[in-house]
Amino acid sequence: MTKAELVEKMANDAGISKAAAGLALNSFVEGVSKALKKKDGKVTLVGFGTFSKVRRKARKGRNPQTGEIINIKASNTIRFKPGKALKEAV
Repeated sequence: MTKAELVEKMANDAGISKAAAGLALNSFVEGVSKALKKKDGKVTLVGFGTFSKVRRKARKGRNPQTGEIINIKASNTIRFKPGKALKEAV
């Protein structure tokens, strides 16, 4: 499902315009992004799941084309853990 398809479904289900649904979706995405930027960023949507920020440590890797060992920098990444209702629905 693309963003446009999701906006259309939201608009139909809620009985609002596509423009309003698009604004609501953008607001949701921005809110989740802002929350995850915080030090211990975490967003929990009961029944859907939890988005959390995790820190990956620096590590050694290997270039698959040349076999050369490379250093991979430490970084932040996002982890999603589905909720019970979502697991059962899928």
